[in-house]
Amino acid sequence: MSTPIIEGSEEKLERVRSYFRGDLLVLRETLLRMASLAHANLTLALESLVERNAAKAQKAIQDDVEIDRLEVDVDEIVAGFMATQAPMALACRLMLAASKLSSDLERIGDQAVSIARRSLILMDEPPLKPLLDIPRMGADVLAMIQGATDAFVEITPETCGKIIQMDVRVDDINRQLERELTSFMVESPKTITRALNLMLVARFFERAADHAKNIAEQVFYLYTGKDIRHEAEFSKN
Repeated sequence: MSTPIIEGSEEKLERVRSYFRGDLLVLRETLLRMASLAHANLTLALESLVERNAAKAQKAIQDDVEIDRLEVDVDEIVAGFMATQAPMALACRLMLAASKLSSDLERIGDQAVSIARRSLILMDEPPLKPLLDIPRMGADVLAMIQGATDAFVEITPETCGKIIQMDVRVDDINRQLERELTSFMVESPKTITRALNLMLVARFFERAADHAKNIAEQVFYLYTGKDIRHEAEFSKN
């Protein structure tokens, strides 16, 4: 088992920070830009749903183009670096993690677009019920994205376990909401369209949480060299 890079002296931390220069610094900043946009777009999508705000929904959809472009940039940086450099261990892990990180961030952006589009559809009808559970899910997912981003920037993989465990709560809320919306549909067929759209929104947030969990796992791997994707201790309540 690799020793966590966070253990040890400040000199070790400084040595890690020193890796981020040249192409690696550009790669790091590109990933952070993607994370910021993914967080912002998911926030817009959630606000468009809660506020019934079409302008915010449209902006979330339009801004996804930039996330897609940045994913291509990450792939190009990784390919160019691996073709021209003989990277050290941490740099190798960064190259491996970067493509996965950008893919998960791009998919979070896609979930934001899907939520925004459903939000526009839901605006055409009266609210089915007060929105309580979905905003809770959204807040948790946004916290997961921000936490994983902070762990990447601050070199704090020890915080990733808590981020990963938050995914369990999002899954629980999603299942609870699905049961509640199913009851609405059984009791009144007139609610079916709205209930199904809300189910889809909840599912999109649940998928975004899965991607945020993946990001936390990759950040942990980057700084410790340990793959925790299939370790139950990091996913339990």
